[in-house]
Amino acid sequence: MATVDIRGVKKAYGTTRVIHGVDVDIRDGEFVVLVGPSGCGKSTLLRMIAGLENITGGEIRIGDRVVNDVPPKERDIAMVFQNYALYPHMTVGANMGFSLKLRGAPRSEIDARVARAAEILGLSQLLDRYPRQLSGGQRQRVAMGRAIVRDPQVFLFDEPLSNLDAKLRVQMRTEIKELHQRLKTTTVYVTHDQIEAMTMADKIVVMHDGVVEQIGAPLDLYDKPANQFVAGFIGSPAMNFIGGTVEVNGTGQFRCDSGVMMPLEGIAATHHGRRAVYGLRPEHIRIVPDGAPAEVIVVEPTGSEMLVVARLGGPKGQEIACLFRERMTLQPGETIKISPMKGMPHLFDEASGARLDG
Repeated sequence: MATVDIRGVKKAYGTTRVIHGVDVDIRDGEFVVLVGPSGCGKSTLLRMIAGLENITGGEIRIGDRVVNDVPPKERDIAMVFQNYALYPHMTVGANMGFSLKLRGAPRSEIDARVARAAEILGLSQLLDRYPRQLSGGQRQRVAMGRAIVRDPQVFLFDEPLSNLDAKLRVQMRTEIKELHQRLKTTTVYVTHDQIEAMTMADKIVVMHDGVVEQIGAPLDLYDKPANQFVAGFIGSPAMNFIGGTVEVNGTGQFRCDSGVMMPLEGIAATHHGRRAVYGLRPEHIRIVPDGAPAEVIVVEPTGSEMLVVARLGGPKGQEIACLFRERMTLQPGETIKISPMKGMPHLFDEASGARLDG
């Protein structure tokens, strides 16, 4: 196992810059997820750690060694790809042990390591099968087994679950997390799925347009996003954003552009009259007798909860998503009165998107 230190790393293809000076510290044994929308640079950064992409600027250190110019096979890492990358003409056992065979490891060691990895992943009965005889989930386990057999300092995962169906993704998320808890190997995991990031990571790195927007524990990013981008990306359903003006007359309030007033606690008087964006998560909205009026547009019951899309403040108001845990009978066209839970609204600068506190 090892630390991974990324210092001022840049990547450009000709005159096109795709990574703009990234700094990330990954501790020994930590499970770190790089998350962001397609094209944000997360897979490129992972491939630079692996040595599959050259570094334009900066430094990557694995353990005590700078690896900028070290070939991939000498970095002591193992990578699991999105498409599994299994050899179709080899059995499961041969696929898992192939990297050791290339190293010239003795047959007894290869067999022992493959057997151990197969036992961990529930593949012992499948070692003589070929990839075409396996399900998507089984192929993914084989790809993970091939990485485990190498006993690397660092595991790298590049969107490994994106080809699986929804139910299997949930199952494999749990299996990968359990695997990490058992092996305690430093892991860097790339995904565009923020639910994967939230449920699996010790630490999340949110990227956007080649820049790190925020680094932190999953619940820290959920509770206190650094800016409007992180706030909108982390959390499902996504946070509501409402434009308007801060008003501080004894108590803080937010005047939405539709004219509706929303409560705003702990805001400094210096922000009075400032244009801002009011952020409110759907799960932090409740129905109260003295709340702001909202006209119900769509009701989506799922059994355990109910998603209601409503129009805040009348026909010309902004749509707002509300997530209620209680069962209730609501019809489109009906008016409900809503209010945020105490202390739950977020406030962002309208121009920069930066979080406003105090």
